[in-house]
Amino acid sequence: MEIILKKDVKGTGKAGDVVKVSDGFARNKLIPGGLAVEATPANRKAIEREKAKAAEKYAQEKAAAEDLARRLADKIVVVKTKVGDNGRLFGAITSMDIAGAIKEQTGEDVDKRKIILSKPIKETCVETIEIKLFQDVNAKVVIRVEGE
Repeated sequence: MEIILKKDVKGTGKAGDVVKVSDGFARNKLIPGGLAVEATPANRKAIEREKAKAAEKYAQEKAAAEDLARRLADKIVVVKTKVGDNGRLFGAITSMDIAGAIKEQTGEDVDKRKIILSKPIKETCVETIEIKLFQDVNAKVVIRVEGE
């Protein structure tokens, strides 16, 4: 029996694939479990429409991420914090602090989970950090940590 997978099924295929499986497996496991639908012409057209819509959404999100990367490129973001002796910070600069500073100084919303810090920032410095905005779209921002 030919079916269209609605979700990934280990050992069978990925969502959107048209696969041939045994009748019992399809009727007893996949279709009742909501993992697949029968591969009728109407269902095939519906899956193609969904794939086209998903591809369009992906393209829009990627374009928005690339635009944000261009706007953030070559920006210097200043993060001010309390400093002790020898330029050491009280605590560390976190991705949440950096996201807040970017929002405050550039007006751009950046999710703190997308900011990649190779090591904690624990002293005053100038450092280039990477922000993973989307799949294969990264922005580099210069962070300058200053004492108050």
